[in-house]
Amino acid sequence: MGWWQINADTLAGSRFLVSELIETVATLQALECGTATHPAERAWFDTYRPAYRERLAADPVTAQLVETGLGGLWNADFLTPTPTGNTTLAQDLDRVRRTRPGQARADLEVSRGGPLPPSLHREDLPGRAADLLAWVWEHIVGPDWPRRRGILEADIVARTGQLGQGGWAAALDTLNPGVRWLGGSRLQVNPRDYPPRELTGAALVFVPVTPRQGWVSWDAEELRYAVVYRSSGVLSDADRPLVPDSLGRLLGPARAGVLMLLDTPRSTTRLVALTGQGLGSVGRHLKVLLDAGLAARRRSGRSVLYFRTEAGEVLVRAQERAGVPAASQERAGVPAAAPEGPRGTG
Repeated sequence: MGWWQINADTLAGSRFLVSELIETVATLQALECGTATHPAERAWFDTYRPAYRERLAADPVTAQLVETGLGGLWNADFLTPTPTGNTTLAQDLDRVRRTRPGQARADLEVSRGGPLPPSLHREDLPGRAADLLAWVWEHIVGPDWPRRRGILEADIVARTGQLGQGGWAAALDTLNPGVRWLGGSRLQVNPRDYPPRELTGAALVFVPVTPRQGWVSWDAEELRYAVVYRSSGVLSDADRPLVPDSLGRLLGPARAGVLMLLDTPRSTTRLVALTGQGLGSVGRHLKVLLDAGLAARRRSGRSVLYFRTEAGEVLVRAQERAGVPAASQERAGVPAAAPEGPRGTG
């Protein structure tokens, strides 16, 4: 198995962060390699893949570059740089663009597991990669970034809560498949037979993404390491929780719907989008839930995220055990009769 030796100082100094570039790379890898596992994902692919395929059909060199660099068991390092958390997307894309051509080809050879075809013996590969990532951001990720950022920040709040309740083992064991805390200061990062790495004195970050892709990366010269993992939230909300009739009668259907949606930390903007209620109404429901001790809030970056307290969890579980919801029940603040179109997922 591949594992990292992480001393107490490195682990204590580690942090979670959101990266626009890493979210864009994960989206690119999903477009290139992903398969739909449910109807919402299929709708997302149907929406965005045709334009992506058209973009690559007009640029066969870049198509081969992406297939080689992101389509195997090992990502090309220059396509998945380790984030620092203090750079802009433009700076990160410039970093990709400034990769030495020889280094880019060497990274692609590792991904391919052998020599590159003649078509990839070029000097412009880093520029082509940066241009494609910029296209993915402009056409897919950027327009949806406020929603994606909210999902990622909510995941970080939830992980922070796991840290407080169960320590690092609880927070890390639910990241990517194959990632788990082994004890003895060892973090397994994948199930493959790779040599262990010593992270003493290194900077370690954990980066959530909304697509199902995940990987590890490092910059050995600058002693920076990253674990990129799929966030606990998804872009599809087709499976919003149903509101038990008893809870709706107790709190009112709209307020109960907001409480049900707080199973994962969410911002008021996200709650407005999910419930269809106005900002003022959602704000009033949240105030009542906060005053009653059923919800709490925490700041994450530029957002304030709301989530259920233990008292709120107890109330919801008790109402769910009270009986099977009636056929007329509502989904988290949205009438069951309201039409639901397809929603995208990364």
